[in-house]
Amino acid sequence: MTGPNLLVVIADQFRASSLGCLEQDPTHTPHLDDLAGGARVLTHATSTHPVCSPARAMLFSGQYPWDNGVPRNVNSQTAPDGVGLRVESRCWSDVLADAGYRMGYIGKWHLTPPTEADDVYGEGRRDDGKVWDAWTPPEQRHGFSFWHSHGCCDHHLRPHYWTTDAPRERPLQVDQWSAEHETDVAIDFLRASAGGASQQPFGLVVSLNPPHQPFDEVPEKFVPRYAELSADELLPRPNVKRDSAIGREAAEIAPLYFAAITAIDEQVGRILTELDRLGLSDDTIVVFTSDHGMQLGSQELIYKNVPFDESARVPFVLRWPGRVAPGRDDLLLGSVDIAPTLLGLMGQADRIPAQMVGVDCSDALLDRDGAQRPSCAPYLGPPFEPGEPDVRGLRTRTHKIVVAHQQDGARLDIRLYDLVADPYELCDLADTEPAIRDTMLDALEQQVVRTGDPWPGLAGLRRVAS
Repeated sequence: MTGPNLLVVIADQFRASSLGCLEQDPTHTPHLDDLAGGARVLTHATSTHPVCSPARAMLFSGQYPWDNGVPRNVNSQTAPDGVGLRVESRCWSDVLADAGYRMGYIGKWHLTPPTEADDVYGEGRRDDGKVWDAWTPPEQRHGFSFWHSHGCCDHHLRPHYWTTDAPRERPLQVDQWSAEHETDVAIDFLRASAGGASQQPFGLVVSLNPPHQPFDEVPEKFVPRYAELSADELLPRPNVKRDSAIGREAAEIAPLYFAAITAIDEQVGRILTELDRLGLSDDTIVVFTSDHGMQLGSQELIYKNVPFDESARVPFVLRWPGRVAPGRDDLLLGSVDIAPTLLGLMGQADRIPAQMVGVDCSDALLDRDGAQRPSCAPYLGPPFEPGEPDVRGLRTRTHKIVVAHQQDGARLDIRLYDLVADPYELCDLADTEPAIRDTMLDALEQQVVRTGDPWPGLAGLRRVAS
């Protein structure tokens, strides 16, 4: 068969502003910038639920968490509740495998519920008492026949992997920075694909764990570039209080986080160079993206799982020479839109599973007349701990509304931001712009109803809207 190849590189916790070509963070990413120069760069791509497992499950399945089985991070605490990507969720990788593609997965998966045995043979139990890492049985790999993966091993400098035929009891231990090792494996996969007599097209995911913490597990050679910068130079965003305890913590993390960004960039460069050397670049759709970003001091927060753009905006760089015109695009691509869009681009639109509820944006990327362009991107923020609010939101090209339902059911907290006049989300306009607020509340209500979202705040939202 013939068809374009697909290469998807996912870097965990890589925020959109750390793409050097966007000139927001003080990062050095020459290879990604070169990729972006010949690609469509989606400046408004968002992580619908910006935390690892839920974002990944949506990216692969095109379903929302209440349908794909991953409303929270997958670990031993949530596994008894059935949290894990469902076998019956047909992912874009399943469709491509059925269409004759050679499918490969390398790196972090984080979608398989850990078992008792994973406490023994995987990463083990962490200080929080949970087991996060897990071996993935072949029947749960969603079409990926080549497997070189871990569940969630956060030992970047000494990772382990389960290879295609390895049982749970025999993980492969590696003494090498994880992203570098995974790139080595990816290059071997590409060489084997290029050398195949059948010319079978391939779909390959390279899922890199850095720049996710632990931040200090990064090749030392990349650190000096950022260690010399002041806190003001590292964290120039006006929503960072650099003199606060959080600001000082962020300033300590930033040189290591940005060093990992540059180190990831080097590995992406190696993969792109190999694609060129093998003569595969023109026939391969390349995507670089992330599951979510991180706050790094913005809004007095360090990590993610919040609706602010530092967490929710992700890089989405797509190159297909001669088919997708390069340039910047404000397409509002959400996590559930990725799966149908990839299938649409690859000529598999008629095989998009009915259970995929995201929008196929392939026509928009191919600049076809009458193409669908989503008018908004949703945000999901369910509570991870008792007492936390259950949050929903919507982002348009100009505004963002965030509604928090308190678990006692007593009230809704509503925030509204003008993303054009206030890109750092410092000024809440919910009380001063009632017309915009109510229009976006109506749109949020429609989103909740249309998608079957079991959000308990819907009744209160209707009372506010009326």
